[in-house]
Amino acid sequence: MDTIEVSNLNRQFLFRQSHVGQSKAKVARDAVLKFRPHINITPYHSNVKDPGFNVDFFKQFNVVLNGLDNLDARRHVNRLCLAADVPLIESGTTGFLGQVTVHIKGKTECYECQPKPAPKTYPVCTITSTPSKFVHCIVWAKDLLFAKLFGDKNLENDLNVRSNDAASSSEHVEDVFERKKDEGIEEYGRTIYDHVFGYNIQEALKNEETWKNRNRPKPIFSRDVLCGEPMQQNGNMGTNFVADGSSSVSAMASLGLKNPQDIWSLRENSKVFFEALKLFFVKREKEIGNLTFDKDDQLAVEFVTAAANIRAASFGIPLRSLFEAKGIAGNIVHAIATTNAIVAGLIVIEAVKVLQNDVNNYRMTYCLEHITQKMLLMPVEPFEPNKSCYVCSERPLLLEVNTHRSKLRDFVEKIAKATLGMSFPLIMHGPALLYEVGDDLEEDMVANYAANLEKVLSELPSPITGGTIITVEDLQQELSCNINIKHREEFDEEKEPDGMVLSGWAQPTAKEKDNNTSAGNGASTSNASRAVPLEAEDDDDLEIISSEKWNLNIGKKRKLSEMSDAATSEPSRVVNETSKKKKVEELDDEDEDDLVMIPDGNSDGSEKKRLQQQQ
Repeated sequence: MDTIEVSNLNRQFLFRQSHVGQSKAKVARDAVLKFRPHINITPYHSNVKDPGFNVDFFKQFNVVLNGLDNLDARRHVNRLCLAADVPLIESGTTGFLGQVTVHIKGKTECYECQPKPAPKTYPVCTITSTPSKFVHCIVWAKDLLFAKLFGDKNLENDLNVRSNDAASSSEHVEDVFERKKDEGIEEYGRTIYDHVFGYNIQEALKNEETWKNRNRPKPIFSRDVLCGEPMQQNGNMGTNFVADGSSSVSAMASLGLKNPQDIWSLRENSKVFFEALKLFFVKREKEIGNLTFDKDDQLAVEFVTAAANIRAASFGIPLRSLFEAKGIAGNIVHAIATTNAIVAGLIVIEAVKVLQNDVNNYRMTYCLEHITQKMLLMPVEPFEPNKSCYVCSERPLLLEVNTHRSKLRDFVEKIAKATLGMSFPLIMHGPALLYEVGDDLEEDMVANYAANLEKVLSELPSPITGGTIITVEDLQQELSCNINIKHREEFDEEKEPDGMVLSGWAQPTAKEKDNNTSAGNGASTSNASRAVPLEAEDDDDLEIISSEKWNLNIGKKRKLSEMSDAATSEPSRVVNETSKKKKVEELDDEDEDDLVMIPDGNSDGSEKKRLQQQQ
């Protein structure tokens, strides 16, 4: 569904300045036909998950070449290709890294046979009370403060710590984030600033236990930074003309700040904070209440950068430039046209092999950042299917859940959709159909299923309790799996925030675990232990995780029995061959996250190793 943005122009060879705003699929077709006019290309400016792109649609092809930009869509296409029995060639790039993998039903592993990196998550108590990295400040500014000020007012938030006077008062305390009638923008801005950067920090400092082994943060108030000076712009009304000729509202333009790679002082960040807040209310007031952070929204990026830097200053964390902050907030690894071209070429090479049925020469090829054993491209033969994969091997799963507390809605949203990646789940317990979605359902059935969603599992018309087996299907993906239910009373709210644990499949690997834990973990204002995600945005950027050392013979069949049992906690890197058999080992320390490898989950329980694809 993508349209062409200015930032797309530097990393590919089909789009030009005049194409900005147009459909990527349609422009790509037109560009290719200029040098290959006699071929047939049908573009679809649509979502690949639309019902029209079903199994029958995929069956018309000899091979599918994937260049998608998110894990959910990749999993969806993988399942449709399995159902249609059509070969799939997967691909992706991130900076200098990239890969092309081949997936043939019954012959090689499918795209979901091995774990994929999960989005980074951070405990709310770390974000709200004890940040130690700049990324924690970005998540706080983006997912908490920005959402509180400009997003849905009805959503719960963790920023409502009261000042000393308010906390000691028994009277009803107004929400400081609610702008009072006739309250000026500058006055409102200073109230917000002093609340989140001043009073909230003062409240957090009251918990002495939290700061025994941590540096104490410093409360920051607007009067100390700006000394009461009014905010003034440089006369251009906050309008910035961007590369495609359109205009965008910009606090930087208002204040005469030109270089996004400059690191602003605390005073400059404070000015950007106030100016961005003012511009939202003056120029974009109709959007307030419905906004979500977008890395391509200049004003949103400016506000988040300024807020994150002010918080970082409070906690003694080094400040970052807007350019760096935008990359962190959008999870951006800047794309390189050369890598994309190399990977595109590798896709075509594998496609030719598939069309010729040259099974013995299929390769999964990884594009490396540094020359390794005189190679920048490392070919490896595909794995065999993973017998424990619930997608292509129909292995039953196990769900631990409190059947007396969790509702069917929790299962549908957290397990069927979020974890298993189903778009239109159907849930059965024996012959009883408990939940279904579709346009062709009768009204009474829709009402019945809606009522079931609000019931706890053990109180459904056909009760789901410990020891029962349920079937979950997605008719569009033609995927079905059985789930054994195990009743469990209690869950760790910090480690198991969903209140249910699914096992028996290749689970996502967490990319980062925050070690800043303590009893109570600071003065968090949230009663619930949740995790705030830092999600990948819409680009071809891949999730990168560091992992453990592994060995394999390059160019040889990657059977599970050939993988090394050796493990190390050091960062992964690649070194020169140390024996007659070439071995892939670890990257230099300075490139610790460049080559992505993780332990493989095996049915025999042994700890095997494999090269992990990036998302």
